[in-house]
Amino acid sequence: MMDEYERISRMIDHSLLKPNTLVSEFEAGCHMAARYRTGSVCIQPHYLRRCVEILEGSGVQASTVIGFPHGGHRTSVKVAEAEQALADGGQELDLVCNISRAVSGDWEFVKTDLAAVIDLTHAAGQKVKVIFENCYLTDEQKIRLCEICTELKADWVKTSTGYGSHGATMDDLRLMRKYSGASVQVKAAGGIRDLAALLKCREIGVTRVGASATQSILDEHRRQLQLPPILTGATTAGDGY
Repeated sequence: MMDEYERISRMIDHSLLKPNTLVSEFEAGCHMAARYRTGSVCIQPHYLRRCVEILEGSGVQASTVIGFPHGGHRTSVKVAEAEQALADGGQELDLVCNISRAVSGDWEFVKTDLAAVIDLTHAAGQKVKVIFENCYLTDEQKIRLCEICTELKADWVKTSTGYGSHGATMDDLRLMRKYSGASVQVKAAGGIRDLAALLKCREIGVTRVGASATQSILDEHRRQLQLPPILTGATTAGDGY
């Protein structure tokens, strides 16, 4: 049962990216993710170092965002952000593509921009998820991004930041899975608020889901598996089982 639980819990990147998030909410969210054994916590960059400290030994990855949320930063700024995130202990970086250049069809710029961060991060032994922001893209543009990310050996392609006009759709997830190489995983973000939606993503071949409703999703999963509830006051990854 625990193996089945973790097959779902490890799919979730617990999102702590809302601009008005309290420091106390960062703290509580990191501890909750450790107790529930999520895949990662994706947190605002300024709190990443503390996130790493809280998650140490839990098996939950510490992640943050680069070029967030519009991808319009200069490449040198994205590289500086990535360098800082890696220095702070970041293990997975969620990198926003330059949306303006993508919709303009400037694919050489897009490729060079992404490669700068992907190569740096891989050289440090860590991983990158490339965020497309599909709500602004045509299917042809999404496919081209999948091809570029496959060529650059990105670890994941990701639907959205959660701050565009809409988040993940099942059609987009199918398209991304179809046109990304076998070595590239797919992450859904935006609008995945319950266990049923997460399981639909899993059926398509999605391996990660960004969510802020992590606790309610995993509480429902535990009830279905007839596992005991996680103890609210537990502070380490092993507590509550």
